[in-house]
Amino acid sequence: MNNMATNQLKSNVQITQDFISIQDLFYLCLNKWHWFVISLVLCLGTATFYLLKTPSVYVRTASILIKDDSKGKTASADMESFADLGLFTTNTNVNNEMGTLRSPDVMHEVVTRLHLEMNYQADGRFHKQTLYGNTLPLSVNMINFPENESASFSLQLLEEGTLELSSFTRNGEEVGDDNPIHGTFNDSIQTPVGIVWITPSATYAGRTEELIYVTRQTVSAASEDCSLRLTIAQSDEKSNIITLSFQDVSTQRAEDVLNTLIAVYNENWVKDKNQIAVSTSMFINERLGVIEGELGNVDDDISSFKSEHLLPDVQAAASMYMAQANEAQAAIRGLNNQVYMARYIKGYLTNENNRFQLLPANSGIESANLTAQLTEYNNKLLERNSLVAHSSTKNPLVREMDKSLNDMRSALITSIDNQMVALRAQIKSLEAIGGQATSQIASNPKQSKYLLSVERQQKVKESLYLYLLQKREENELSQAFTAYNTRIITKPGGSMIPTAPIKRNILLAAFALGLLIPIVFVFIRENINTCVRGRKDLETLT
Repeated sequence: MNNMATNQLKSNVQITQDFISIQDLFYLCLNKWHWFVISLVLCLGTATFYLLKTPSVYVRTASILIKDDSKGKTASADMESFADLGLFTTNTNVNNEMGTLRSPDVMHEVVTRLHLEMNYQADGRFHKQTLYGNTLPLSVNMINFPENESASFSLQLLEEGTLELSSFTRNGEEVGDDNPIHGTFNDSIQTPVGIVWITPSATYAGRTEELIYVTRQTVSAASEDCSLRLTIAQSDEKSNIITLSFQDVSTQRAEDVLNTLIAVYNENWVKDKNQIAVSTSMFINERLGVIEGELGNVDDDISSFKSEHLLPDVQAAASMYMAQANEAQAAIRGLNNQVYMARYIKGYLTNENNRFQLLPANSGIESANLTAQLTEYNNKLLERNSLVAHSSTKNPLVREMDKSLNDMRSALITSIDNQMVALRAQIKSLEAIGGQATSQIASNPKQSKYLLSVERQQKVKESLYLYLLQKREENELSQAFTAYNTRIITKPGGSMIPTAPIKRNILLAAFALGLLIPIVFVFIRENINTCVRGRKDLETLT
């Protein structure tokens, strides 16, 4: 019986030791109230110190509409009137444009334009303040400094525009000696990190005794840092509106980044869409130069022949017979223009040097099927060249596109051959009609016949020359009407309430932690305490 009582007593003691009621824990914590005061002061003090030492980060947001010209939603009536020139036929994919906006090349251009690789800071009350825009009293230009290297130094503004430079580092390593270097504004200063040119800004206004920390990142590092702080999202799956957000300690810099990003994207869009027009312009100018020379030779030949043989105008000599031939010759000239263009485009296609070059958009060949094939080929080639620019020619998608382009070139050559056969058949028929009329002048002098042939060549070349001039004007008009692909819905802006650090959350977390630490300490301390704490423990044991 005594053993059983002893075992029961030990069991009761064990249960009592392993269990502390909430009420008991509350009174134990209340008894240690000074612990809670100390813990709260330490936690809230640490949180406050962190908030004071951490710069505030703000978000600036902009919204843009990606135009979809293929649906005619954003094209004006004036632009639609030029549809027969093949100018406005682009179908835009919003996801592709979001990828373009995220492109490292686009961000690299933004960093270069805004000089974001240069960072300026000054001592603040609790932490270093970033200087940019209206708060920056000067700008530093590190002449001929490599893009792939970094550097930093301290710059002290002294009286009368004097500058003191010190604490130089290059690629993270200290360079130079401890002696500061002095210089002035708008003058080259030789330093351990190269030649530095410092220019005062409009906000300088004789500010003195101010220490500025100048840091130059590599351009690639600055671009990558900006890309990480940029967020691009589609407002809705069925919408063409894209929202751009950028985080920065400087609200002005964040707005400048978004504005410049949109501007660079628009410029690249126009440049890309004008590639076909530029290729066409080069083609037309090349042919105009050749035809100008040939036309000049024909003019000289006619002038010399008439002066030598004293011949009258051919039209006056054989006007009665030429009335019937004029109509046929006019039609033949038009067909010859088409044959000429078809032959040139075929030669352009078969030349390996032009394998990945765009074809003229305005071929002048009156064949809807051939024009559609040329447009499809150019669009496919633009897509392939864009993919190569972001990967390489070994990309499986690029190789598949190359195979598809080869098939399209073969199909184009076949279509051109068929078109040339049809054109020559028409020319032959018209020549037969014209031959009946011109045979009536067989009795004219041989000189007149020769002159008539040469003048016909002159008219053919004049017609082709005027035709190419017209196409050149149409091509210039095409480039002038290439509009931006975006429309700004909401300009860059946002709240002046910082998004990081979130003061309320940090203080609440610090407050909760300040309460939790002493509670946990009391709980653990009492659970490992094997001593009798008072009458209640004795009553429980008995």
